[in-house]
Formats: sequence, structure tokens, C-alpha cells
Amino acid sequence: MNKKEVLEIRKQFSPANCAITRICGCYVDHEKNKKMQFRDAFLSLPEEEAFKYFDIFKKTLSGSLGRNLLNMEFPLEQEMPGGTQEFLLKLRNSKLEDDMLLEEFYNKVIENYIYDENYYIILIHAMYDVPGKASDDLEMYDASDTVYEYLLCSICPVSLSKAGLCYYSDDNRIKDRVRDWLVDMPDKGFLFPAFTDRNMDIHGALYYTKKSGDLQPELIDQLLGANMPMSADTQKETFQMIIEDTLGEDGDYETVRNIHETLNDLIEEHKEEPEPLMLDKTDMKKVFENSGVSAEKMESFEQVFEAAAGEKASLIAANITETKKFNIETPDIVIKVNPDRADLIETREIDGRQCLVIAVDDHIEVNGINVRTMKRPGSITVLNREEEE
Repeated sequence: MNKKEVLEIRKQFSPANCAITRICGCYVDHEKNKKMQFRDAFLSLPEEEAFKYFDIFKKTLSGSLGRNLLNMEFPLEQEMPGGTQEFLLKLRNSKLEDDMLLEEFYNKVIENYIYDENYYIILIHAMYDVPGKASDDLEMYDASDTVYEYLLCSICPVSLSKAGLCYYSDDNRIKDRVRDWLVDMPDKGFLFPAFTDRNMDIHGALYYTKKSGDLQPELIDQLLGANMPMSADTQKETFQMIIEDTLGEDGDYETVRNIHETLNDLIEEHKEEPEPLMLDKTDMKKVFENSGVSAEKMESFEQVFEAAAGEKASLIAANITETKKFNIETPDIVIKVNPDRADLIETREIDGRQCLVIAVDDHIEVNGINVRTMKRPGSITVLNREEEE
């Protein structure tokens, strides 16, 4: 699924566009006991309650593709009888009216979801009458010939509200507030089947995680059984390994900065595209070459890439570089630079010591206080760093 397709489904979570037929829920305590279960027609919910659910469902389809939202494909064995895909299809086709299937689904979540406190499993069934599109990309609601029938699951932590004092109007007093168990925004979730090319794709699912570094592979394996892509954090670590192994001891500030800027330029050029920018081995090789990495170092690049990421791997550009910050760190100093002005810093050897040199053409603030650098304009500030022995 791409960004436009995700947004199209998110639009359904409003009173005007609601395509949800049924909602089910299971409240689980910290000892993995089912404390409450319910099943109801979604349109029978009170309006205020329905709005709260809309917020949860929108959040389950929010975040960055490749970081919080992960496209997953089912391996062939999971599409065979007894596989996870077949189970999800049965659950969807039941329109959430089969108690035994629901019980089996809840048990799968409870057995594999890692969370030490209370949580709430929400599952909805919906039928979206997909409107056709004219040549000018305008939707034609009277020209639909496709119905997208899907499930959306949201797993939400439930936490006790904070203690405090509260005003009670009944007896006109300030007294201890009653603490309630509040349903938070989702931590995990998934959409099945995927909505690809504005059509139903039973061979894929879209998985949501609040924290990109906490995918919970066991939950994915047992609940979806789908092939799990590399997490955003792992992609970043892999990319750093590729840089370090390619450049070796000759890795310098200017080369790393050039790679960073080359990636950011590619992301900027691609920002209007609905698909995230993916870089395979060939693409990454061009990035390194265009960033000034020597031909000698590039001789071993393909082997380095394959050893770190795999021969056919692709990395998402937004996961491996920072577009909003550029940090330089030593054991005692952290320098934060506007990514667009990383050129203001260079490295020099001064009096036999490796130094970072920062051009100062304006003013400097020290703890919020404006200070003068030097009397003459265009001066530089030099930060010394002892070379490691």
C-alpha cells in the first residue's frame, strides 16, 4: 500500500463516510485474563463513543510507511489450508459473527502480545464501496464496481488515570478524584487484506507499530504469519555498517556529510510520490559514487552491501538518514547543525591536532545570551579534539 491508499481508507473513519458494519472488543488484564468481551453493530454506538473509536482507527493507519506502517506479504504456505491467511479470511467472511473464530483470534493475541499491563483488543469489519475515478482523478461515486471488505485490529494499552483533586458540582466540594481506566491510542494493529491499486489484495496486510523499534516478531508470526520486513531501526544500523565497512579507516567528515546530503536531495526530489523511496544495492552504489567515495573503496561495495543487508535487500531512504537534524558528537561535545548548512563545518589539522572548524558569520548565543565572537567579520570558531591514541 502507498500513502494515497492508506489515506483513502483513513477517510472512512468519519460519520459521513463510515463503512464499518460491526465492532468487537476484548478487555485483557495484566494477568492475561479476559475481563470483558462485546460485539455490536457499529452504527448502534452512541455518537460520542463512535467518535472516540474513529480516532483510534485513524491512529492505527497513521505514521510513516516503512517505519510505523509496514507492508507485509503472506508466504505461500500461509495461504494453504490451516495457514494464518486462511484463518483471517474466515474471520473476515464471518463478518465477526462467529464466536468461536473471535475467541481463537483473541487467544492468539493474548498468547503472543508482549505487554505487562491491561489492554483492549478492538476488531472491526467494514465494507467500502470503492468509487471509480475519472481521467482527471476525480472520484465517481456512482461508478463503483468494487467492494473492499476488510478487518482492522487495534491493540490499545489501558492505563489508570492520575490521582488528583477534582471539583464535584453535586455537593459543591473539592475532593479526591475518582480514578478511571482509560483506553489509550493503539500500540499495535493491522489492516487485512491490504488495499493495493485501490483494490483488495488478499496476499498482503498492513501492520502498525507505535514504536518502530518494537515490532514484536512473535505477534506478527503467530497472528499474521507474513514475511516481516527489516525494521526502521535495523535499516539505519545496517546503513551505518555499510558506510563504515566501505570507507574503513579513511571515513572522514566531508564524505559522510556528502552521503547525507545526497540522500536528502533524493528524498526531496521524491517527496510528492506516494511510495517511499527505496534504495537497492545499485541505487546505494550510485549514492556513494556521487558523494565522492573513491573508486578504490567502491571495488568492495557490493560485497559489503550484501554482507550487511542481503543481496536483494532495499532500504527506505527516510529510515537511514535524518532530514531534520544533523548531529556531530564527541565524548564531551554535541553539535546540532541545520541539515541545509552542514557545509559550515569542516575538519582541519591545526597545531598537530584534529579540529572541527565552524564558520561564524552572524552571532552566537551562549545559554540564550548573545556574545561577540571576534571583532573582525567572517571569523571562525575552532573546536579542538585530541586524536585517539
